[in-house]
Amino acid sequence: MLKLNQLVLHMSTAFLGGPRRIKLAWVVNAQKGGTLIVYLAMVWAYEASGPAVWVLVALHGSYGLIWLMKEAAFPDVSWQRRVTFGAAVVSFLAVLGPYWLIGWVLISGQTEGLQSMAALGFAIGLYALGVALMIGADAQKFYTLKLRKGLIEDGMFARIRHPNYLGEMMIYGSFALVVWHWLPVVILGVIWGTLFAGNIAAKEASLSRHPGWAAYKARTGSVLPKLW
Repeated sequence: MLKLNQLVLHMSTAFLGGPRRIKLAWVVNAQKGGTLIVYLAMVWAYEASGPAVWVLVALHGSYGLIWLMKEAAFPDVSWQRRVTFGAAVVSFLAVLGPYWLIGWVLISGQTEGLQSMAALGFAIGLYALGVALMIGADAQKFYTLKLRKGLIEDGMFARIRHPNYLGEMMIYGSFALVVWHWLPVVILGVIWGTLFAGNIAAKEASLSRHPGWAAYKARTGSVLPKLW
């Protein structure tokens, strides 16, 4: 898994070589922040309507704006690295761009999406909990590490080592649920099984250097909380 992460890191940082002048954060923020505009353009182009369409536009579009607010208040240092032009293109086309396909499947009429109001309500609740978990974990990590380095073992991290990843999986899982089609499941499965898994493995390797890691790992789960 670490070798996979090294490959992903190369593709997203130094692909094709050349000067590293583009902040990865610029690419990420452009995609996430542009989601609402892209989705509204799709709705206009396809003359789409219906509860599932507007729920997805509201959820995915608002998440992009929430992401921009988060980046302004407590940016993730990992996104601040500069990358080559080739790496920026790969990051957008291979990882970020496919997220827009989730909305395209529904808005273009490939599927009718969820029709049950109860199921849509569940998806909205899942999204809200995911946002709270991801934002809360990122904020705790950012401000804690400004004061002290080392393991974070309390708060959002008391029972789970990567709550921000779980939060993001809940968020995008809610989008896939609203769309109710096999393509979003495949897209998320590939991203979670490669990029997320590789990043988590690299993060665990880094955290293992800190005192108390073995005990902390034993009493916590990776992306699911260990409750007993």
